[in-house]
Amino acid sequence: MNRPIAPTAPRVIRWVVTTAIVVPFVWAALGLDVSLDRLVEAPGAIWSRVASMFPPDWGDISEILGKVLESVNVAWVGTIIGATLSLPLGYLAATNISPRWVTGPVRGLLSAIRAFPELVLAIMFIPAFGLGPFAATLAIGLHSIGTLGKLTSEVLEGTDAGPVEAIASAGGTKLQQLRFGVSPQAMPNIIAYWLYRFEINIRASAVLGVIGAGGVGDLLIGRLRFREWEKAGAVLIITVAVVLIIDFASSAIRRRIITGHSGTGRVSKALSLLVRPRAT
Repeated sequence: MNRPIAPTAPRVIRWVVTTAIVVPFVWAALGLDVSLDRLVEAPGAIWSRVASMFPPDWGDISEILGKVLESVNVAWVGTIIGATLSLPLGYLAATNISPRWVTGPVRGLLSAIRAFPELVLAIMFIPAFGLGPFAATLAIGLHSIGTLGKLTSEVLEGTDAGPVEAIASAGGTKLQQLRFGVSPQAMPNIIAYWLYRFEINIRASAVLGVIGAGGVGDLLIGRLRFREWEKAGAVLIITVAVVLIIDFASSAIRRRIITGHSGTGRVSKALSLLVRPRAT
């Protein structure tokens, strides 16, 4: 019995996709100018540097904790700024809520904001506001607006249109449709994205300290610059521990928010209020 011949088109598409991935990868890898000798020596050099940080020097633990707390504060305030300003922009960028002539410019604005990394924004803000955590806070907050605004619009566009249509058929206004039909479905996921962005911003605030924008990164780069390896090891250990604790707590809260708030109760209550006959 003859075996069926596989169609030619899928095989051609697979080869084209594979080539489109492999060829740019090889070209980019060759452009890194990394020799085989450096690759072989890299693990040993990294291990030697890490080993020089142990045992860590805990003499400056109070200063380290203060700088870590400063990084957390920068991330938290930046996240609040991003969440607050991205929410209305997300509604304006959602195609199922706003007209096309509104969503187009708003989406372009969000894309333009995302085009600038936090590091570039911080470098732009430092001449205006000086070295310190304020420039880092503004950079993180502004970049969070672009990212959270896009995610918010995608969550809103993925909501079920059924509750909205039911509220509209019961005579509900556009504001009531958004409040009782869209927001209860979207807000759990939106808040989860806010928490996830807070985790990312903590790491970003540590990195921004390298350029003098405050936080634990500023302390770490100073220890490495003066080759105080044991003190740098203490900074890294405390920073990693704090980040892991916040990540664990944030993940637990996000799971609870997503699984514990369906929004159907509020939709049903809104429908009952809209269709209930008025007393005469």
